[in-house]
Amino acid sequence: MVDVLSQHVDQGLEDALSPAASDTGLARGCSSAKVAVLMGAFNGRRFLAEQLDSIAAQAHPDWELWVSDDGSKDDTLAILEAYRAKWGSDRLSFFLGPAQGLATNFLSLACKAGIQAAYYAYADQDDIWEPDKLSRAVNWLETMQPSVPALYCSRTILVDAAGKETGLSVLHAKPPCFANALVQNIAGGNTMVFNNAARNLLRESGADVRVVTHDWWTYIVVTGCGGKVFYDPHPTIRYRQHGRNQLGSNVGWSGRLARAGMLLDNYFRGWNDLNILALQRIRSRLPLGNQRILDEFSNARNQPLLPRLIGIKRSRVYRQTMLGNVGLFAAAILKRL
Repeated sequence: MVDVLSQHVDQGLEDALSPAASDTGLARGCSSAKVAVLMGAFNGRRFLAEQLDSIAAQAHPDWELWVSDDGSKDDTLAILEAYRAKWGSDRLSFFLGPAQGLATNFLSLACKAGIQAAYYAYADQDDIWEPDKLSRAVNWLETMQPSVPALYCSRTILVDAAGKETGLSVLHAKPPCFANALVQNIAGGNTMVFNNAARNLLRESGADVRVVTHDWWTYIVVTGCGGKVFYDPHPTIRYRQHGRNQLGSNVGWSGRLARAGMLLDNYFRGWNDLNILALQRIRSRLPLGNQRILDEFSNARNQPLLPRLIGIKRSRVYRQTMLGNVGLFAAAILKRL
């Protein structure tokens, strides 16, 4: 559709999260921490069963699936009912969503008082999870203090509509932080898993907050409020690319140019308007350093050219790639931020 003060993970933790660590207890999902899987559904009949099967195959055994259906007209509800009959109502619950779009549907799940767990994982209806998806996330999250907002996300394997691998998502090398989150989401919501401290921030900002996407907003909120983010370079899901993706992959020059081109479109300025306004709901939660970044970025956007460029530079906002930062600079010149 996506600042954290310490985003570098020590070598020991990276070793624990590496593929070679899959034989360790935590990597197998031996933790008893419950994960609430939050799925937004809408006309998902074509791929839903395959995704449900991949969730059932998770190495981490303690999960429950909550689905908010946003008004499907196909067999989505019938498929969910069949799986609930097979799994039991303690494993799968579903209900009608707010019917106000993707972001609101997911945030309504994240904010729903009746859903209680140790961790929360967003799930799209059309992907395929790797068996270690939840165990890797829980492994890292359990190294965090419960009072610290924490968000796990990862790289993805790209697949086509038939499930055939077509490549990997871009590997982000720069640290995740608020200065990055203000102008870019580094990971899809379909890879995100977060703790209760992060969830409480989402609930405080409200399910009705007007934002571009739920995943970008989650990245902004966690980093903005001084939380911690780990971007796992090991892919944990098969991200299906098909004609109905809201935002596709940015792999390859065509994808990257398309994303960079968005920076020059008035859409991007409108998105920033929404996110900046939404942040006022939780401004008091932002550390002073992040308040300064927000204010410098927000104020610079509306200045004449030279003060605008100086202000954007002073705010220290950045994107993950050279091309992205070129686009960011061009958008600043054209007053498209």
